[in-house]
Amino acid sequence: MRNDEFLPVGSVVRLKNAKRDVVVIGYTIVEENSVKVWDYMGCAYPVGVVASDQNLLFNRSDIDRVVFIGYSTEEDKKFRKQLEETVKRIKTNGIN
Repeated sequence: MRNDEFLPVGSVVRLKNAKRDVVVIGYTIVEENSVKVWDYMGCAYPVGVVASDQNLLFNRSDIDRVVFIGYSTEEDKKFRKQLEETVKRIKTNGIN
């Protein structure tokens, strides 16, 4: 998988300088009251979502290694391709 492609939901990654793995649970999060756009939302693996304020926001550049690539269908691949185009547009032109 290329670094410029989004990983499927359910993928497990190790972030740089982290001791625990993180499972991808969402994409392209815009931080409230900010213009910061994050590539991924995740939670601790194997614990899962404990509380919404404990979810992790991170970018592709924060990933040290991919431990497991999640389940992917043709629908998922199409969605992630469209997501890549949308994120490029957002990062170039802003959120509006």
